[in-house]
Parts: sequence; C-alpha cells; structure tokens
Amino acid sequence: MPALNAPHLFTETLANGLRLTLRHAPELKRCAAALRVAAGSHDVPLAWPGLAHFLEHLLFLGTERFPADQALMAYVQRHGGQVNARTSERTTDFFFELSPQAFSGGLERLSDMLAHPRMKLQDQQREREVLQAEFVAWSGDAGQQQQQSLFNGLSTSHPLRGFHAGNRDSLPVDLPEFQQALKAFHQRFYQTGQMTLSLAGPQSIEELKRLAMVFSDTIPVAEHAPQSTPALLMKDADSGYQQVDARGLNLLFPMEALPQSSPEALAFLCHWLNTDKPGSLLTELRARGLAEQLHARPLYQFAGQALLHIQFTLPGDAAAPAIAELLLDWLGFFAAQEDWSAMRDEFARVQQRQRQVSSALNLAQWDCAQLEDDLSAHAVVALNTVLKQIGAVDNFTGPWQLPPPNPFLQAEPEAPSAGLIRGQTSKHRGLRTFAQDRLRNRRERSSMQFSQALPDNTVEGAVYLRWQLESAPSDNLQAHLEKRLRPLTADARQAGVDFSFSASGNEWLLKMTGLQEPMPIVLEHALKELKSAETGVVQQASISPPLIPIRHLLKALPEHCLARCEVSDDLQKLWSTAHWVGLATGMSSQTQAAMSVALSRVPGTANGEPTSMPSMGGCKVWSTVETGSSEHAVLLFCPTASHDLADEAAWRLLAHFSQTPFYQRLRVELQLGYAVFSGLRQIHGMTGLLFGVQSPKVEPSELMEHFEQFFLGLQPLIEGMDEVTFVERRRALAEQFDCSVLPSGTAAELIWQSKLAGRSSDYLTELPLAILTAERRELVSAVQRLNSAAGGWHCLATGPAPSAEWHARK
Repeated sequence: MPALNAPHLFTETLANGLRLTLRHAPELKRCAAALRVAAGSHDVPLAWPGLAHFLEHLLFLGTERFPADQALMAYVQRHGGQVNARTSERTTDFFFELSPQAFSGGLERLSDMLAHPRMKLQDQQREREVLQAEFVAWSGDAGQQQQQSLFNGLSTSHPLRGFHAGNRDSLPVDLPEFQQALKAFHQRFYQTGQMTLSLAGPQSIEELKRLAMVFSDTIPVAEHAPQSTPALLMKDADSGYQQVDARGLNLLFPMEALPQSSPEALAFLCHWLNTDKPGSLLTELRARGLAEQLHARPLYQFAGQALLHIQFTLPGDAAAPAIAELLLDWLGFFAAQEDWSAMRDEFARVQQRQRQVSSALNLAQWDCAQLEDDLSAHAVVALNTVLKQIGAVDNFTGPWQLPPPNPFLQAEPEAPSAGLIRGQTSKHRGLRTFAQDRLRNRRERSSMQFSQALPDNTVEGAVYLRWQLESAPSDNLQAHLEKRLRPLTADARQAGVDFSFSASGNEWLLKMTGLQEPMPIVLEHALKELKSAETGVVQQASISPPLIPIRHLLKALPEHCLARCEVSDDLQKLWSTAHWVGLATGMSSQTQAAMSVALSRVPGTANGEPTSMPSMGGCKVWSTVETGSSEHAVLLFCPTASHDLADEAAWRLLAHFSQTPFYQRLRVELQLGYAVFSGLRQIHGMTGLLFGVQSPKVEPSELMEHFEQFFLGLQPLIEGMDEVTFVERRRALAEQFDCSVLPSGTAAELIWQSKLAGRSSDYLTELPLAILTAERRELVSAVQRLNSAAGGWHCLATGPAPSAEWHARK
C-alpha cells in the first residue's frame, strides 16, 4: 500500500490570545477551518433564552463588506465547498471546507462576519421567524422531546434543564434591553481570547500560519472571559438514574469533578461499551433476550462535569434491573483489566485509521476540540475516576472476555505485482502502451472495471458492486442482511473503510470507500456473509428512529425513481437470477491482485453490458409519502432532458446559479421553512436538479407553486447576469471537478454514476471542459426544457398532487 505522509500538527497561542492549531497534511486535496468560540447557550442571560443560537444565525446574514450574496455561505456554495455552524451548551462552532485556491476568501469572510455583523432590526425580525419555525418543528418531534426528557432526572438548577433553542417569545428583538444584551454577548465572547482556530490542509505550516494571522488581524482583541461554573448535575449522591421510553431503556450517569483528559477516557469507555462482538456486553444481553441494541455516548461535558447516556433497545418486556445488573458486572470486568494495554493498542490503531481517512474538515474539527488519538496516562487516571463514579468495582461474576481483535486492522502481506504487460517492470507502470489502449474499450465493458481515472499511488480507494434482481428484496429480508453485516460494518469503519449494503427497488449496491488496503479482506468477509445467510430466517424489521419529513423524502427518492416490481423473501432465488457489475478506483496493483481473489466469489452472473437507465419520459409524477409528521415537505427531482454530456453540463450550471437565489427567495424572503436547499443530484446514473423545502405551515401544493414561480424567474436571472460574472462562476464550477482538488470519495462517486450512465472513462476530463464551453444560450434553452418538464419531474411530498397534470403514484 502507498505510504502515507505523516501530518504535521502545530499549536500556538498568539499574543492576542487566539489559540491556533495548524495541521499540514500533504495528502489532502481541500482545506478546512474550524473556529470555536468558548460561549454557548448556557452562557446567555437567563432573561433571553436562545440568544446564543440567534446570534449564530444572524452572523450568516452578511456584512457591509460582504452582503448576503457574497457572504460566507454563498461563497462556499459557489466554490463547491461545505459550511455550517452549531451552538452547543458552552461552545459555538463555525466550520467550512474549500479548495486551496478559494480557502483564503473563505477565511476572509469568516473573520469579517464574526467581527462586523450587520444585525439590522429587519434582518433580526425575519431570522427570528426562522427560529420560531425550528421551535415549532422541535416541539412536535417526538424524538427531540424524548431526547430533552433525558435531562429530567437532573437538578432543576442545572442549565441542562432549561430551554435554550429560542423562539418568538424568548427573543423580543424590539426591546432595547434585548438589543443591549445581544450586543454585550457578542462583544464579551466574540474576541481573540475566547477563540480557537484550527486550519488543516496540504499547505505548509508557514502558509497556514500566515492565513491564520490575516484572520486574527480582523478579530477584536480581548482577554479570556471566564464562563460561569454550572450547578451540580444532581443534588443528592445518587450515581445515576434511569428512564424508559418508546425507544427502550435509558441509563444516565452524571459525574462531577472529573480530572484532565476525561473526554478521551469517556470516548475509550464508550468505544468498548458499543462493541458488538463475542464476549461483549451486547452479545450477552442478546443471548439472554434482554436487549437488541446498545448505544453509549456522553450527552454533556464541561468544567469537569459529564453526563453519560447508555441506551438499550429492548425486544419486549425486558427487565430493567437485570440489564443494569449486567452492565455493572461488565464494568467490573472492564475495570479489572490491568492498564487496558491490549484495548488501548487497538483503540489507538482505530483512531489512527480514522485520521488517515478523515477529510480536512474532520481533521480541523478534531484538532479544534483538542482531543488525543490514544489513551494517555492522564486519560487512564480519568478513566478510573469515571468508573468509580459510575459505581463499577473490579469484581465480576459474568462469563466476560476481551473481544477478538478487529481482523481488518491487521496489515495484509503484499500481493505480487499485477497488471503488467509481458516485458514491463514496475518502473513502466503508468505508461500507456498500444496494447493497453487497444484493450481499453474491452476493460470498460467488463463486469468489473478497475478505473484508471484516479491515481493508484494514494492510500484511498473505492469499490462498487451492483446487482440487478428479478424481484425486489422485502424490507424484512434487507433488514436481516443488514443485521448480519452489522459487526462487519463496524469493524470495517474502525479500519478506515466505510462499508454499506443497501437496497433500492430491485437493485442491491455494495459500496466501500476509504483506505484501500483492508478492502479485499472486507469484501471477502462481506460476500461470505451475504451468500451464507439462512434462507427463510427473516425477522421483523426493527423500527428505526423517525426522520424529519424532508430527510424521509430524501431517503425514499432513489427507490421512487425506479420501476416497481415484485417483492421476494427468497434469498437464494434472488442470488440465482442476479446480474452484477462493478467498479474500483484508486487501487494499487497489489490491492487489485488481492481484490481479484474476492471478486471470484461474487454471487450472481457477471454482466459487462451497459444497462438501460430509468426514464420518466417527460411525465410529472407525484408520490405522496406518509412521514408521520404534521409538518409539510416537498422534494422535486428534475432529470436532464437527454443523456448528452452537454445537457449534464447545462444542468450543473443551472444548479450552480440557482442555489443561492433559491435559498434567498424561499427561506429568507418568503420564510416558507427552515429546511430549504437545492442542488444537483445523480441517482442510478440520472442527473437531475433537486429542490427541497420543509415547512411547518405551507402545504405541498402551495410549495410547488413557489417552485414553479422560481423556475420562471431563472431565464431573466441568466440573461441579466453580466458577462464577467457569468464567466467567473462558470469557471468556478468547472474548477470543482479538477482531480487535484476533488476528494477521492467524491471523484469515485462521479465515476460510478458516469459508468451507470454509459459514459467513457474520460468523464472527469470531459465534464469540466463541457462546463467551460457551455454558452449562455444553452442555459436559457435548458431553463425552457426544465419549465416544460422535458426530462420529467418527480415530486415526493407529504400531501396529494395539486392538479390533474401530475400522475399520482403511491
């Protein structure tokens, strides 16, 4: 496997109080910034709940220097990055990821919006209504209410028992006292002494520090403002409490006065509590019929306090005392391990693997939280304190054992070189020969294509295997297969491979992304599990936590884009009639050789012929989906009118130009809802525009009217754009597909979708050229085809179709 350059981490506190962490990771293709402000929802005056969350929203509304259409969110979206923020109990985090070329512009906008927020009263009134909509949705969401109820066992004086989201009543923006408190909060906490800035990217430490210094020059300078110490989590000396709700049993353990490195200690403990392997707590609970799932995580950590939550999914009338007794017994076994040496070694390997496959944004966020990769000596001391406060003692009676080592964390011996033509040596690799060119079309039509579109000298890769079936697997069968694969999925993720096996209509898709080295053995284990699954052993699908309506529609969309077919529970029959095709990218010759062994065991019949893509034939199809929520949501998918690359380029430009105006019109101006988005989506090889809104008050038929009105305004928007802006934004979009800045996972997905669409292996070269050469008139023509639904419209909504022009589909 190619060697990974070790990232270089630099930390410093500047003279003005700003804390820096800078990570030089040469293998990264993007840069990220994570800015943490040491102030959150528990730091606001008691009179104004939600003020911190409200301020976070206001900061994104633009400044005098960078108005909304030039501010951070619009800038990042325009350059194909990602951006978000989060207000927690004691911190507020802002983070974004961009290409190296656009990164300095993002930092410039972030510093300006933090230091010089506009905060006009009209903007505040409008944004308060957005928080009100979020509050209404939060109030009606059973899952959110159950989550909040977990704090009911705590002391009423602790801020975790309070309301902090903010709504119309708690944010009286017209009152001078509120405006004074808002400005005072910003002035007190949004300054250098209260901030930690983490940058991660391929740039040198010197360049990253130069960017950080430019950022620092804009931020007001002040000393660190201490945050108030909260009240005790519980007034009495109880070590915990329990609650039973619709999701199962919840055990909660409040802790006080924890020593240094307690976050690392809790992460270590939760890692082993969540293990699903022989000898684990969960395995024993299942064997006794007491629990089906277990999930442990800290709900809160600050100033030596922590609240550990362990949730058990119950199969029926399981006895809570028996579960709690087994938990304490397992904790006794865990506490008795001498220094946890073997477990610490594996945990460190897991953390290191995660860092290897982390994006720039994940690395920046990790560094900003100042977490360690392993369990240090300080963390061992903290772990003993945690176990003591939970009530664990180092004696036990159960048949516990240490879980077997993760098989995917072990290094595989290098396979012999493969893929060389006779007479070549390894030094010839990468050089095209006449014979290789002649075989190119044959390779692209084979059932398993090892794509050469991405370099093979990196640590990451991707594998896709798709089976087309005569029937669709039932929900229960799919749940059964996913349950069998659950331990493998967890082991693979720990080893740096994101593994999934999903069903959509009459298709199965096995997907692996991440570190390429473990992929052959992961694939071999997965295929063995899938082929040996017992026929007829199909249990009732477990109930997953409810999704908010718009997420429910997003999950359902891929299946609704396929034709309906029969449903079957007969696994062996499904395999016997399956035809498969696959793609692997970024694979070294050694990994390819090892992968070939696993691929020889793929069930079904290999099929290298291109498959026909689903087509909507210019129809408007409306699917009403029951989400179990009182809120309304609409998701509209508009495929291209043809499969020509020029059409795809035009559609991508339309998505690029309309993203910010769509958000501005439906969320900011009309205030239709808080979940408003648009973009381009590829599904089963189809390229389409995707528009979505979730609204607490506006019904789907009215939301669709707003969509159509927005589409009618796209032609004037494009025709009215000046030539300089048009060319600059077209170039910015094309640059997002440059392989030097395209993350490997994103590139692999593009190549896979292009394979499904029947495109050539030069797709990543041809696409940016098609975007750069697209003319304005071609976009105007694309808008006209969009408005006439030439490629079809597929709408998923929580309500019925608005008119007879829509073909209803259940």
